[in-house]
Amino acid sequence: MTRTTGTPNDPTRRDRIIDAALTVIAERGVVGTTHRRVAEAAGVPLGSMTYHFDGMRDLLVAAFTRLAESMSARYRALLDAAETPQQARDAVVEIICGPGLGTPRELLLIYELYAFAERTPPVKDVTRAWMRASRVALSRHFDARTARALDALVEGLTIHNSMDADPMDRRDVAAIVDAISA
Repeated sequence: MTRTTGTPNDPTRRDRIIDAALTVIAERGVVGTTHRRVAEAAGVPLGSMTYHFDGMRDLLVAAFTRLAESMSARYRALLDAAETPQQARDAVVEIICGPGLGTPRELLLIYELYAFAERTPPVKDVTRAWMRASRVALSRHFDARTARALDALVEGLTIHNSMDADPMDRRDVAAIVDAISA
């Protein structure tokens, strides 16, 4: 049985549903995400799902958009704080190796996002917008080609390091970032 919270005019309900969708996706994958599971995790009546979203695809787009925007904001903040080329390179290394981006839960959600995006054009648009935002943040410090290469490096090394029994250490990542951005 779902528990209800708030009044019928609950202004946080939609956001709670989106956050709950990310929780359910992280626990069960996109394929195991249902309206009933999300409603239960959000503590809302099942009817709220169709009130706030035009089906599961709409909910998943909203959830993956929230993930992308949240991670992109933290990524951008690290790069925005950089004032010198070396600080910008250090920020890229931090994005790849630091604890603040790419938590195990977020990485799991990213894997789900990529797989689902390949078959779902609106979600593919979310990933493309995220890539553009990453490149814009990098382009404050690097030319367009270097920004694109560094963006691909961030994606690739983050995924590899999360799955590798012997992940690349920070010193080696810094050497690669230096080589690409030289």
